[in-house]
Amino acid sequence: MKIYNNPSRANWPSLLQRPAKDLSNLRASVSSIMQSVKEGGDATLRELTARFDKVELGDLAVDAETIAAASDQLSPELRKAITLAKQNIERFHLAQQTKPEEIETMPGVTCWREARGIEKVGLYIPGGTAPLFSTVLMLATPAAIAGCGEVVLCSPPNRETGEIHPAVLYAASLCGVTKIFRVGGAQAIAAMAYGTESVPAVYKLFGPGNAYVTVAKQLAQLDGLAIDMPAGPSEVLVGADAGAKASWIAADLLAQAEHGADSQVVLVVDNEEQAEEVKTEVERQLAELPRREMAGASIANSMILILPERKDQLDYINAYAPEHLILSMEDARAFAHGIQNAGSIFLGYHTPESVGDYASGTNHTLPTYGYARNYSGVSLDSFVKKITFQELTEEGLRKLGPAVETMAEAEELKGHALAVTVRLADLN
Repeated sequence: MKIYNNPSRANWPSLLQRPAKDLSNLRASVSSIMQSVKEGGDATLRELTARFDKVELGDLAVDAETIAAASDQLSPELRKAITLAKQNIERFHLAQQTKPEEIETMPGVTCWREARGIEKVGLYIPGGTAPLFSTVLMLATPAAIAGCGEVVLCSPPNRETGEIHPAVLYAASLCGVTKIFRVGGAQAIAAMAYGTESVPAVYKLFGPGNAYVTVAKQLAQLDGLAIDMPAGPSEVLVGADAGAKASWIAADLLAQAEHGADSQVVLVVDNEEQAEEVKTEVERQLAELPRREMAGASIANSMILILPERKDQLDYINAYAPEHLILSMEDARAFAHGIQNAGSIFLGYHTPESVGDYASGTNHTLPTYGYARNYSGVSLDSFVKKITFQELTEEGLRKLGPAVETMAEAEELKGHALAVTVRLADLN
């Protein structure tokens, strides 16, 4: 990891950059894949699965028997852990429900909002370098709470077995998802965007993926489909004080680095000695990681900043807007009051980012690449839309109507004014 000792603010722009990844060169090929799925349906999905995943598929859907049998393929410890995580995620997202509150904006005029679950949602669960069954819990749990009528899940089949990992199937069944399809990549996004003979079309897409999936979601959005948020490689920023143990900090950095070669990790400390100690510890722990090659590539894109002043630390963190922010500090809560931009914050020495990835209850689908400046992570609200209501009594129309007539006339929208005028005339 590169160490930057108290860099001037003039040099900060270069220290806020993520590893560059130009996706424009993928647009043509991804667009071609999506168009072919749109036109060819299931047959094209089978052809693309054979080409990219090296799996020959018959039925694209996972049958009920296979889903039910997934439980027996997992250890009791893993089933128990998944169940615990689901309970915590459910508890946290249930608390996000709101009851409609009727507001009388003036006598006789009542307004309120009600939430409605998005009727059809699609969940994409990657299955490449790791089976992300935790993402199933993060997406399917709030979808169920929101009351989404149809939940469709796509995940690529394993090259050896031709099946989806049993942990993904178990997590899906735990959340009530039954429409599961062995399809991955851009073709899965196309299938859920446009629909095929087997895969239903949805109204909104959720889930992470590789560069092809990211571009496919962008193109689907251009076609009118909603998506959860713009996505980039995963990242973490750790802010640590003198009380933070180097081995703990290093483990937090490497936990994120092992996501992928294009992930970035950043450490902010206030002294050179601690920076060097963590750097040494990262190198030691990296050598012992099974995914050390991937994590090592990420570490090469990463850095340690020595910023002696607390205000500089705070300003840099807000400018970087990390997906995950670990505040390994004694006064983490106090420091966090100044944070404006972050996807999810982990407070104190005993809160590794891993707990949020799996089981604390918060959602791990978060804005990356600086989008935490203007996007929130996935929540219950991501799966609902809010409908506004208004109801006027005769008194309300008499009091509000003249103002509406005046405003409509000023905008030269006579029809708008007339809708009020005819009613007031009859009332009078």
